[in-house]
Order: sequence, then structure tokens, then C-alpha cells
Amino acid sequence: MKYYIISGEASGDLHGSNLIKQLKVLDSEVNIRCWGGDMMQAAGATLVKHYKELAFMGFAEVVKNLPTILKNISFCKEDITAFAPDVLVLIDYPGFNLRIAEWGKQQGYKIVYYISPQVWAWKANRVKKMRLCIDKMLVILPFEKDYFKNVWNWDVEYVGHPLVEVIENYKANYKESDINNSLPIVALLPGSRKQEIEKKLPVMLAVSKSFPQYQFVVAKAPGQEDSFYEPFLSPYNNVSAVSNDTYSLLMQAKAALVTSGTATLETALFAVPEVVCYKSSNISYQIGKRLIKIKFISLVNLIMDKLVVKELIQQEMNTENLVKELGILLGDTEKQQQLHADYAALKALLSEKENASAKAARSIYEFVQQ
Repeated sequence: MKYYIISGEASGDLHGSNLIKQLKVLDSEVNIRCWGGDMMQAAGATLVKHYKELAFMGFAEVVKNLPTILKNISFCKEDITAFAPDVLVLIDYPGFNLRIAEWGKQQGYKIVYYISPQVWAWKANRVKKMRLCIDKMLVILPFEKDYFKNVWNWDVEYVGHPLVEVIENYKANYKESDINNSLPIVALLPGSRKQEIEKKLPVMLAVSKSFPQYQFVVAKAPGQEDSFYEPFLSPYNNVSAVSNDTYSLLMQAKAALVTSGTATLETALFAVPEVVCYKSSNISYQIGKRLIKIKFISLVNLIMDKLVVKELIQQEMNTENLVKELGILLGDTEKQQQLHADYAALKALLSEKENASAKAARSIYEFVQQ
């Protein structure tokens, strides 16, 4: 069978690679062409475009690069037509993939979407079009199945979260890293984009002055130069940093200050007590607050549907509050026990009998056979 898989981000490359491995278990002669990254290519797919050529974030950057984006969409359609796949498998990356889904449906291709756009948070009106052009939707958050059914009368399939298997595999094969752990470690995960790092990292770093008995370690973003971090880090004696080693850092951390996003879920799956941090420009925050309709900003709290981890948002994300909350995480044994119990329940919610990649691959394989 011939599969055309499209992912436009690093996380999609990771989850796409595991999906490809499982498809190859089901079909030894599978032929896969993809947009993704090094991991999908290493898993056995023919790489057409690397996600690094596709990563345009923010309104201004998208407008500036619109000719390139439109050219990529046009090229993608031509490449799909030439390959003539049995199915299109689209992984997250909604701005691009929903356009391809609409076009692909018109051309008569079978369309599977793996890892839904977060339409429950914003742009819910996308669902009307999604229902028309997606034949099978595979979701990875447990509440999404009920959301699509109850709000949109759309039956989608929940396969579990692929990060569970990724992190469990990492733990099983973990070897001690070079991170200096002579002092207990507090991990700082300030995000991946320059603007968010500039907003949050100085506040996170200031906390270290109140905990001289701990070592604070910053997880650098893969796309940022070391020189970008140096002015932030140099004034602090008990602060260091790692690059491309976030999971090893979380294996050793006693607690973490984490930017809202997937990192909050990863931190919880490593069972690290965390404070979730969010801070942006006031204009961006005010716009976002009006557009995004969710009770919590962290995936941990959204999935559990309760306040499991503390969220410090905008003005509340200040040094005084972070010192207070980190002190609770490090010193309150009862709080630590409750967190670990909640984390175990979270992992159970995200886990199926079959791991997410295997379940998704089986669902896609059986759908293509129909």
C-alpha cells in the first residue's frame, strides 16, 4: 500500500516516525512518501520536504512568507498526484494540512487525520469543513472524543497519547547523562521561541536566588543559539543549561518551572512536580483571552479537568509567586504525594491497551483495506 504522510513540525516528525514503524510491522512492503523530518526519513519514508522549510510562526511571519507557503501547497498537490497514494495521512499542522485535506477529498483520496487541531480551544468553526473532508479522525486527548461527538455529532477514534510510549521507551533505555547533579536540580523550560523565552526566562532565573541549595538548569530550545541565552544566564552562579537533553534533565529534576504547552504534559509524564508559566505581551494576552475558550492553559489540567498543577498567568507570573509555589513543591511532602497520584491517573487516561502509534497504524491500515 502507498501512504502519503504530512507533518510540518518537530513533534509531528517524532510521532510520524513511530507511526511509520508500526505501519511497516503491518505491511512489510509499505511504500511511504512524507513531509516531515530526519526521524520519519530514518523510519523508512521517502522525505519530500523537511519541516524546517515549513516552520512559519506568527501572523507577520506567515504574511511575509505567503508566496512560499502557497508554492509549497501547490507543489504538495502535484507530488501527491504523481505518487497516487492509497491514503493521505495528515499529522496536526492544521494551517497547511486542512487545505490539503479539502483538496485531497475533492480528488477522491482517502483522508485520515492523526492528532486533531485543537479546535476545542479556538477556531471551532473549522470543524464544519473538517467533517466534510476527513474520512477518519484519530485523536490523542481523551476529552476530544466526547467533544466531537457531543458538540458536533462526529464519531472520532481515541488512540491514546503517543508521548506515553515515547517517554516510557526513553526511561527504559535511559543512561546517566553528563548533567552535573552534585546539587538537587530544578529544571527551567522557558519555551522554544525567542519572544516567549525573553518574557519568561528572566523571571524564572530570578527564582534561583531564593534557592541557593539547588542547581537550576535551563533546557535550551533546539532552534536557538547558545549566544542568545548567555546574557540571561551569566549573572547567576547556580544556573547552567543543556541543549537537546530535556528528557535527561527531567529524569533528574526535583521540580520544574515550565512554559505552557506540550512540555507541561511531558514533565508530568516524567512525574516531576511543576509550576506552569505563561506570559506574553499585554496585547497578545488580551486578544488570546477573547479568542481561546478553555478553563486551563496546561494540558495536564485540561485532561484531568481539574487544577492539578499551579498555573501562573501573565501578571501572576512573577518572582514572588514562583518562589512561593516552587517552595511548596520542594518542601510539602503531602503536595508531592498528591501530585504523583494525579500524574498516575493522568498517565492511565492517556494510555490504551495498545500503544498510540500501534493503535493508530492498525486503524489506518484497516481503513485503507476497506
